[in-house]
Amino acid sequence: MRKIVVANWVEKEVLDYLRAYGTVEANTTFEPWSAAELIRRCQGATALLSFMTESVDEAFLSACPDLRMVSCALKGYDNYDVAACRRRGVALSIVPDLLIGPTAELTVGLMIALGRKILSADRYIRSGAFAGWRPTFYGTGLAGSTVGLIGMGALGQAVAARLAGFDCSLIYFSQNRLTAEQETRLGARKVGLDELLSRSDYVTAVLPLTPETVHLLDAAAIARMKRGALLINTGRGSVVDEEAVADALASGHLGGYAADVFAMEDWALPDHPPAIPPRLLGADNRTILTSHIGSAVTKVRLEIAMEAARNIVDFLEGRALQGALAAN
Repeated sequence: MRKIVVANWVEKEVLDYLRAYGTVEANTTFEPWSAAELIRRCQGATALLSFMTESVDEAFLSACPDLRMVSCALKGYDNYDVAACRRRGVALSIVPDLLIGPTAELTVGLMIALGRKILSADRYIRSGAFAGWRPTFYGTGLAGSTVGLIGMGALGQAVAARLAGFDCSLIYFSQNRLTAEQETRLGARKVGLDELLSRSDYVTAVLPLTPETVHLLDAAAIARMKRGALLINTGRGSVVDEEAVADALASGHLGGYAADVFAMEDWALPDHPPAIPPRLLGADNRTILTSHIGSAVTKVRLEIAMEAARNIVDFLEGRALQGALAAN
């Protein structure tokens, strides 16, 4: 029987499905295995079902010579070396579509929660200080605001579509321009990055992590933002310089920061920080930080894991892979 390793907890239905095609060794806890433990588990394995917490590179593949397939339950592959997989004839696949809708929904939710100071007002109620309405917690609404989307791929377009009806002005910066029909349908206009930063009340980063996007929003870029503007990051943590964000929050130049992704998660970057900056964690009245829950919708996570499992089965059965990036 072929050995299949599942690196993180998944639903029983997924494990039962895979067991019909091989011997399954699964992590049944909510904590990821260490890199050394994952390598140990993958000895003799044909396929690996992996997640955001894993990293596959040349050294990993060298230590797991029998591995022929890596199926990522992910939209992207930032922590996976596509070239190394291709060189070694290891199939690599992702699940590109299922995560987009829930992540776009969370992005809009973070925009509203940050602008309307929802968490601060909630904490105030729970403190016992609330004695009825007072002219406090005034914030920024989407209606009448300018929203700038940095990135207009599938996620950016999904966010733009969900902003329809909020009566906001939408501008975007992207290397690739939408078609005229898409711009009309989404009510979006392409501008340069400097114009987007200087005009937007909300700046939303929905970018993948590439050499060009690392710290795209650094101290200099944040300084070009409108004073008091709000920054939301649901793309990848290292697209934003988190220390620069902490500086801008402390100075009052940045009105607030919401993030669902963090630089500490970008394992593929050799200099990624070990933790979220303490100053960012300490700015709790101006930040909303969620624990990478963009796709954390119960039925969607099951669909994602099942799709990744189906990719493994398709590979084992010799069928064409969906979302394949490298194949033998």
